[in-house]
Amino acid sequence: MSSREAVDKAKAVGMDLVEVAPNANPPVCRVCNYGKYKYEQAKLKKKSPKTVNKIKEIKLRVGTDTHDYNIKLARAEQFLDEGNKVRVRLQFRGRENAHRDIGFVVLKRVAEDLKEIANVDQQARLAGRAVNMMLSPLPQGQRKRKFYLSHGNLIDEDDQGDEHLEFNDDDELVEGTEDTSTAEEVSAEVSEEKPSTEEA
Repeated sequence: MSSREAVDKAKAVGMDLVEVAPNANPPVCRVCNYGKYKYEQAKLKKKSPKTVNKIKEIKLRVGTDTHDYNIKLARAEQFLDEGNKVRVRLQFRGRENAHRDIGFVVLKRVAEDLKEIANVDQQARLAGRAVNMMLSPLPQGQRKRKFYLSHGNLIDEDDQGDEHLEFNDDDELVEGTEDTSTAEEVSAEVSEEKPSTEEA
């Protein structure tokens, strides 16, 4: 059908001829109310999810303490788990500039610690008085947290190795996963640790 005939048919029923697929061969048109069509298109555009990946940043120093390091990596894991990229920045101060190789060692450790949740997009690179490294999250199903649990608490070093223990919804230990040491052994250890309060 020619475009002229299509326009005449649309006018005959009091509608407009709207081109919906201009790149098709031949182009596809629809007989409808143009104002209503534009409104529906705008509505669909608003509904479509916007996937915006932000770049978050964590800052480290050469002498960052273990506890602070764990907190910062827990934060990095949270950012990565939300689908954001993370820039790890290690800043040098004063005499640290003479030992920049230590900064690369720290960032290598970060990459190793976060390998179960992130890929290294950009290897550690010197930029002025800082070393930068860019991380991107692994696919959703492959992510595994090391420093950050789902309920928001950091994994304590004392708790590592207790992954086999299972707890129910009331935080009670599930039978069959408890420690094999007896109650007598535990009470004996506690009594040995308590200092004697008796006077001689």
